[in-house]
Amino acid sequence: MNFVSMSKRRLALFSLACAAFLSAPALADTVTVAGIKLDDTAQVSAQTLKLNGAGIRYKVFFKVYVAALYLPEAKSTTPEVLALPGAKRVTLVMLRDLSNDDLGQRFMDGLRNNLDIAERSKFIKHMITFGQMFSLVPVLKKGDILTFDWVPGTGIVCQFNGQKVGETINDAAFYNAVLKIWIGNVPADESLKQKMLNAKS
Repeated sequence: MNFVSMSKRRLALFSLACAAFLSAPALADTVTVAGIKLDDTAQVSAQTLKLNGAGIRYKVFFKVYVAALYLPEAKSTTPEVLALPGAKRVTLVMLRDLSNDDLGQRFMDGLRNNLDIAERSKFIKHMITFGQMFSLVPVLKKGDILTFDWVPGTGIVCQFNGQKVGETINDAAFYNAVLKIWIGNVPADESLKQKMLNAKS
């Protein structure tokens, strides 16, 4: 084989390699927390959200779940997050088995801890609807995923392993109340709050 033929062969192989690379699907960037891989982005309705921060929810010394906050743009304080327009998402990935009653009670406690009496009265119907959602979720197993989305024009959409559960609650103020479970003045876990509010570098 002469030099010209070898050059043509190498060029052909290089072209094939480039074509294969360009046609291969791009792999989503991920962040790993407690062995759980979280995507850098999440699609909520027609909006692409970015991972703002994620961490572990501890109960005493036990790891309960990984929580991740997705926003249209990075924010590092609770008021900024609550004031931000557009879609939002909280993703929970279970790290241990937990009954739906137990998780539901913790959520109700989180809401009550971060709402004053007037707000509780205002949201009483929504709180009942939100609490009923947990009765529709089976016993949570390690690896199960819960998402809580704010979808502009639609409302709060909750999903269990990708399937919608419960009623849609069309109240942005109540979604902010739900967010306060993790990033409010009395968060479920202070360390987790700080991690969820740290914009990904």
